[in-house]
Amino acid sequence: MTVESRLAALEERLRALEDEREITRLILSYGPLVDSGCAGEVAALWEPGGVYDVDEIMMTGRPEIEAMVRSANHQRWIAGGCAHVVGPPHVTLDGDEATAVGYTLMIVNRDGFTLRRATANHWRLRRTEDGWRAVNRTNRVLDGREESPDLLASHFPEAVRHR
Repeated sequence: MTVESRLAALEERLRALEDEREITRLILSYGPLVDSGCAGEVAALWEPGGVYDVDEIMMTGRPEIEAMVRSANHQRWIAGGCAHVVGPPHVTLDGDEATAVGYTLMIVNRDGFTLRRATANHWRLRRTEDGWRAVNRTNRVLDGREESPDLLASHFPEAVRHR
């Protein structure tokens, strides 16, 4: 290998590590931002027309995502005490596109802390002029419904689910 080709390979590996780090930081920032009511910052995690599909609600575009954080329901969660605990994502890069899967636990304070929901998360992301942004985030509650583990498995095309 020439010095130039080794340097190019090293630069490619470094860029992949930096991309994965940026995506991971974006995903992990969701919990602290949403739990502190930073509506604009939460919405800015998505592209302007991005989609956030939760089994309870579908939001399209930053204004709808921001409105969810500002909603009376969400503000009650914050006022009562809640934590969206985001697990580390498994990120797969494909040039300027990426996918990631992971888990989120929503813990609420109801005379002590209780798990409200555990969800499977699937993110589609894209590199933009402003850095990586979510194009689509799909969450499904892990309550035994088949679509939840299917959502996780969809990230791993080589995986075959056995039931």
